[in-house]
Amino acid sequence: MTKNEPHLNRVSKSINRPLTIWGAERRLFFLATVMGAATFNFFASLVSGLLMFAALYTFARWATAADTQILRIALNSSKFRTHYDPARREPFRFELWEERTADDGPAR
Repeated sequence: MTKNEPHLNRVSKSINRPLTIWGAERRLFFLATVMGAATFNFFASLVSGLLMFAALYTFARWATAADTQILRIALNSSKFRTHYDPARREPFRFELWEERTADDGPAR
């Protein structure tokens, strides 16, 4: 093996697979469960609790299928400053300099 050849390491598939419960990322699943239970307790209605859980679980399945790290990205996005925002305008400051000639005298 020469120096320029890449070195390959075997990696188990389970390392790269996201941790899911019923196909939803586990934190989103826990959020759906807690919000369903809170809705059940608040409204004292099993139907409303199950409906809230079903809606949030469906969203969690979609978010996990779209991007498994979307929750982490969304929560961390407020910590970092934006590098480029075309909608944000900084005030542009400029100064006018008068053109001087030899007849004006010394600079002030």
